[in-house]
Amino acid sequence: MFPKMASARWISASLLVLVLSLHPVVDAFYLPGTFMHTYEPGEEISAKVNSLTSIETELPFSYYSLPYCKPPEGVKKSAENLGEVLMGDQIDNSPYRFRVNLNESVYLCTTDPLTKEQAELLKNRARNLYQVNMILDNLPVMRFTEQNGMTIQWTGYPVGYNPMGSSEDYVINHLKFRVLVHPYQAQGDVVVTSEDGVAMVESDRKSGFQVVGFEVVPCSVKRDPAAMTKLKMYEKVDSVSCPLELEKSQVIREKERITFTYEVEYVKSNIKWPSRWDAYLKMDGAKVHWFSIMNSMMVVFFLAGIVFVIFLRTVRRDLTRYEEMDKEAQAQMNEELSGWKLVVGDVFREPCCSKLLCVMVADGIQITGMAVVTIVFAALGFLSPASRGMLLTGMIILYLFLGIIAGYVGVRIWRTIKQTSEGWKSVAWLTSCFFPGIVFIILTVLNSILWGKKSTGAIPISLFFTLLALWFCISVPLTLIGGLLGTRAASIEFPVRTNQIPREIPERKFPSWLLVLGAGTLPFGTLFIELFFILSSIWLGRFYYVFGFLFIVLFLLVIVCGEVSLVLTYMHLCVEDWKWWWKAFFASGSVAFYVFLYSINYLVFDLRSLSGPVSATLYLGYSLIMALAIMLSTGAIGFLLSFYFVHYLFSSVKID
Repeated sequence: MFPKMASARWISASLLVLVLSLHPVVDAFYLPGTFMHTYEPGEEISAKVNSLTSIETELPFSYYSLPYCKPPEGVKKSAENLGEVLMGDQIDNSPYRFRVNLNESVYLCTTDPLTKEQAELLKNRARNLYQVNMILDNLPVMRFTEQNGMTIQWTGYPVGYNPMGSSEDYVINHLKFRVLVHPYQAQGDVVVTSEDGVAMVESDRKSGFQVVGFEVVPCSVKRDPAAMTKLKMYEKVDSVSCPLELEKSQVIREKERITFTYEVEYVKSNIKWPSRWDAYLKMDGAKVHWFSIMNSMMVVFFLAGIVFVIFLRTVRRDLTRYEEMDKEAQAQMNEELSGWKLVVGDVFREPCCSKLLCVMVADGIQITGMAVVTIVFAALGFLSPASRGMLLTGMIILYLFLGIIAGYVGVRIWRTIKQTSEGWKSVAWLTSCFFPGIVFIILTVLNSILWGKKSTGAIPISLFFTLLALWFCISVPLTLIGGLLGTRAASIEFPVRTNQIPREIPERKFPSWLLVLGAGTLPFGTLFIELFFILSSIWLGRFYYVFGFLFIVLFLLVIVCGEVSLVLTYMHLCVEDWKWWWKAFFASGSVAFYVFLYSINYLVFDLRSLSGPVSATLYLGYSLIMALAIMLSTGAIGFLLSFYFVHYLFSSVKID
């Protein structure tokens, strides 16, 4: 299903290029994932509602799980992509109607007397800080609050509130909308893309108004149910001022009848349609991002200095001196070898659990490729925030198709270690199942919790089977094809022979794993600042769209991981420790340990509002998946660079 959608978009894009090449003059711009709609005065726009969300529970629920007014035509779900469903989005139509450039205050409905269960549910949602997420012309509703003299911007508005010093809870039942519109005059042809990604050229676009902002002031208003029930939906009511005294606010109580009303004010704005998302994507703290990059560069230069010393002053000096000796002197030196030269007969000895190592490195390369391509496309603007869920959808599809590279890398390493292709099918099969299998198990456990809570964040059974079908029909076959290509590629020959009897490794004062674990602090130092912004985006509902910074940090992280792993591999070889394979992987991969610890720290100190063991379990489960992906990715980078370093080092030595 989804590969067909992707191919359809590529075909439509190709057709667009053909149309443009035949079209004489076009005044055009391109906005991925959106559709510029111009509305005539009085034209109706229907708002949509997404799932109710909370930073306290992280459990999304359907908007109509609460006793809200329903649209006259009934509740209809909008089509959702794979990413939206996985993120827990459930977009429905709503009774809120907007007539362009027409200010009005209207009545929606009055509920039946609240049952005990409905009253308790409303109170619970209000106390857990649940937000209503409304969408108009693909723009999320935005509100502003004053805290400590600062204006804070939020998306959505609260279900209700519990004032300080009051035992009662109050529901938000009156909304004062402020819609920013930009007058538009038709001028030539415009290239646009609809929200389903289909590109088109529109001629003679009509003049009118474009929605460039959507703001709300939520209020609680006590109205007379007897008088209100005489009105029909969308009849006019008197406007109100917010905020109101508690005596004039609508309390949440059993047998209370709640009246829902709203008013709309249209304000002309100079904001142009291509810039309407700027208010949402405005990221404070650009200096912090630059500080993060400068900090990472300092780590890179520090490690680069160490690598420079190793290569030019130590390794190259030893090799040059060795090559300048005559054969008799070389034979005498062979008897007096020390350091890394002593392990020449064991350095390429097969490591323990070699098949698992091949699988983990291959999966790490697959994850790295997915991350790099996704971030590059996002930084270039191909993944618009207006296309909800497309980032996650794109990542999943990329991961599926990059299975061919994972299969190739895993089998190629297996052939190098074993010096034979025997058993390559099991390596390719395990490569396709290792990381997705672990993620599938964790998601199944978390999903059972969400099912028990009846949350919209629970993945439907149908989607489970869809994901399994995508996995077995795309990822597994491509991984096996990649493995087959790996068997036909030229094998990597070891430059030295391996002795039959393994050399004894000298005892050390401290275990080597302490050094490996401590090495992860350097890669962590390059990403922990950016990690804070990413976690805030995921768990606090903030927009994250500084992919340019993220790409730079990723590039520096790759360099640091390679340098850390290379330096530690050389240090282990110098103390005659020839078991470098797994240590090279975990030298850089141990950054995941610190990422997971930081996630726990973020939970304790920055997500203090997160309540209950269920929410904490969900948070830790998703954090574990993130840490595992980071470990495989960084570990694979470190291992491959260390392998090529060791291969280069010993291919320069002429020892019989």
